[in-house]
Amino acid sequence: MLLATTGWTAALSPRAAKGAMAATLATWARGTVGARRLPGPDAPPRAVARFFASLTGAQRLGLARRYPLVVGNLDGVDPVLRYGANRLALLRQRSAVRAEERSDQLTADGRAAMADLADRYTSLLAGHRRILAFDPTGSGRVAEVLGDLRTADRVAVVVPGVDTGLSDFERDDDRRYSATAGMARALYGAERRARPGARVAVIAWADYTTPRGIGLDASTGTLAARGAVRLESLLASLPRRRDVALFCHSYGSVLCGLAAPHLPPGRVRDIAVMGSPGMRARDVGALHTGARVWAARDAGDWIGSVPHVEFAGLGHGADPVSAGFGARVVSTAGAAGHGGYFVPGTTSLANFAAIALGAFSEIIRPTGTTRTSGLVQVAGTRKNPPTFW
Repeated sequence: MLLATTGWTAALSPRAAKGAMAATLATWARGTVGARRLPGPDAPPRAVARFFASLTGAQRLGLARRYPLVVGNLDGVDPVLRYGANRLALLRQRSAVRAEERSDQLTADGRAAMADLADRYTSLLAGHRRILAFDPTGSGRVAEVLGDLRTADRVAVVVPGVDTGLSDFERDDDRRYSATAGMARALYGAERRARPGARVAVIAWADYTTPRGIGLDASTGTLAARGAVRLESLLASLPRRRDVALFCHSYGSVLCGLAAPHLPPGRVRDIAVMGSPGMRARDVGALHTGARVWAARDAGDWIGSVPHVEFAGLGHGADPVSAGFGARVVSTAGAAGHGGYFVPGTTSLANFAAIALGAFSEIIRPTGTTRTSGLVQVAGTRKNPPTFW
């Protein structure tokens, strides 16, 4: 009711956005280039890549200009072409929102909300931002690349949790590092400071529909399972011979847990979860992945009070920081609560940068642990199973 009366419903799902993707997909389905049909939007990234590689430069640009909402979100398309397509889609969407802002059918609050949405589009258009995905439908989806995705040796993907959409992708207040864009910027900056010459890229990946609030959707794996399919497609589209690390926050760790068994073999080397309600697995072995699994939780994080159980589809299973789970637990010193893991200056951010860079000797364990000859054990708990680096 609050959303409806304040005009936020119009802002988050305006007429300008409603049906925009559906209409573009419908025309794409009937489209051709030369005498050839266009690939389906759910085609495997390799098939999409082969199709676009067979086109001339003019043909590729023509498709991006005619169908920016499709090309900009199509895994397998060259990232640079996607950046251009999404820039065009953002420009068109901003124009449509500004036109709707003048509608006499909106309340004053509704017009203000529409103006705020236009400002968000303007922010995404600022400078030379590399927008890898953009869909204005509903609460919106977006992904941004920091660094050069085509030349990076190491790629980190930040996967956020609940309440993430266009309105929550970035913030300018003191919560900036709890938003997807802020987390990714902090990680990219920490990597660059630690290894100035390293060729790295970070993807702020808010390209799945997340639960809104801590309700039924957040306690089930339905949206995470759908998001896992999208993440798997993204990872399959990345250039080969890249070391990939996933950084999965809160409900995003549920998504990463469901995606883990299906990750491209040998490509995803590390999965780090922080503030996790569970990964839908009883332990690391049940994830069926060859990736190293890392876990972090601040002592003041409220997620620690959530029961780590799963019953009849509700709940997300074992606690990733528990000794029995078998993840490599890292220090979060300096982090403050559920949204503070990527704040500059925290040990958690330094640890994440070390994981992304593969600099495992620089990782700091929680207080009260010891490390001897590559074997890590919790001090004073000899019966706990060891974890190897």
